[in-house]
Amino acid sequence: MHKTTEEARALARAIKAGAGNATHCQVVLAPPYTVLAAVAAEIRGSALMLAAQNVHWQSNGAFTGEVSVPMLEDVGCHMVILGHSERRQLFCETDETVNMRVRAVVTSSLQPIVCVGETLAEREAGRVQEVICQQLAGGLAGLTPPYLLRIILAYEPVWAIGTGRTASPEVAQEVHAAIRHWLTQDFGKEAAGSVRILYGGSVKPENIRDLMRQPDIDGALVGGACLEAESFLRIIRYQS
Repeated sequence: MHKTTEEARALARAIKAGAGNATHCQVVLAPPYTVLAAVAAEIRGSALMLAAQNVHWQSNGAFTGEVSVPMLEDVGCHMVILGHSERRQLFCETDETVNMRVRAVVTSSLQPIVCVGETLAEREAGRVQEVICQQLAGGLAGLTPPYLLRIILAYEPVWAIGTGRTASPEVAQEVHAAIRHWLTQDFGKEAAGSVRILYGGSVKPENIRDLMRQPDIDGALVGGACLEAESFLRIIRYQS
């Protein structure tokens, strides 16, 4: 919940100027609903892509305050984030409702970014893999391998979001490998190997290189560091 219209326009312009023609990675901006149209206009003609932060599973109806898949398609979105830890922690999102959203999105033109992650209490209790696998099983229930190939996953340990604490590259890789293993068991090796798994949790210019060196980390779901163009561009350009 950041940026007014003019602030969002300015940030999008700066990112477009610095990474609008990036070819080494896919750069996606996920602003609030209120500025999606404005950001879409700013990045038009560039390689940048637009995502929303959530979506309802119904295409229309009496759901005051919600936004539908057709609405996001109409405004120019390419992707949508589902099951973000803040939605789970603060707004009662469940694996079941995540699954309902996923099912609505995979049959549309949008690509879902499905988030999973454990709390500090769950990690300290030794329940990391149990929790992650439960979220995967619930969120992806009923999907076939062709639909899985349309999904991007994001591992975001709740204890590392907005806290300044980051899972070490080794800890992040361990969970990413466990996710890949679960996918292999349920969807097959080929499909599991094709799914991109992002890491999210206090990603910064200072740690992006070490995170991206891990074999099962395919990208980053960036939070606070994307609110300033300079820091976000440094993350995008981590290879140079």
